[in-house]
Amino acid sequence: MVRSVNIYHIVVLLLTSLFDLQSTSSLSLQVAIVAVWVSLILVIAWLTNRFVNEDPEILRKIVHIGTGNVILFAWWLDIPASVGITASILASAVTLLSYLFPILPGINSVGRQSLGTFFYAVSIGVLVGCFWHLQQPQYAAIGILVMAWGDGLAALIGQRYGKHKYQVFGAQKSWEGSLTMAVVSYIVCSLILLFTLGNVWQTWLVSLAVALVATGLEAFSLLGVDNLTVPLGSAAFAFVLIQLLS
Repeated sequence: MVRSVNIYHIVVLLLTSLFDLQSTSSLSLQVAIVAVWVSLILVIAWLTNRFVNEDPEILRKIVHIGTGNVILFAWWLDIPASVGITASILASAVTLLSYLFPILPGINSVGRQSLGTFFYAVSIGVLVGCFWHLQQPQYAAIGILVMAWGDGLAALIGQRYGKHKYQVFGAQKSWEGSLTMAVVSYIVCSLILLFTLGNVWQTWLVSLAVALVATGLEAFSLLGVDNLTVPLGSAAFAFVLIQLLS
């Protein structure tokens, strides 16, 4: 399983690198920094698979959470939106093809039918395109990191410690997992808004509202569509609320 996940991200990285051959040396350095981070995540996933745990879901979440943090590098380094959008389109295309052809064997082998990886790639491209254009990259970071950390940890906690179950449209969830989603989403959102807005009441109120919305979207999303609804919904909701409350 980890081999297929690694191949997927390596393909994305190579495609992005090819696109950047026509860019400036400064952009090449920026992408190189991101490449180092992605490589580190892949190494951690490989070491985990090799020496610690072979559970494919844990390995997926390591990559899921780790690669989501790339948005912080893109924000910090001010990587152009065109790079993120192009990488997202190419990654989405490769992922879709993998459902029809054995390009990335094992990408769906998580015990359930899901388009989660495809939606994840799409959501990153949409958020970068929208909020880089608005010069408000913090909201793209909110959406992606709520998805990466909130959903990632919620799945792990829910599977391991989720003893209190509930059903949503036939899908089984746990209150422990949903609580984890809410708490982690609140922390992620509050840290980003604290950095951009400061210690004002809007930071804490909006973070609480986003956490509740993200948790609801995660609970009521099926077939991996939460990888689309959670980041887009969290980012849009945070942006609109800040505009209304400012």
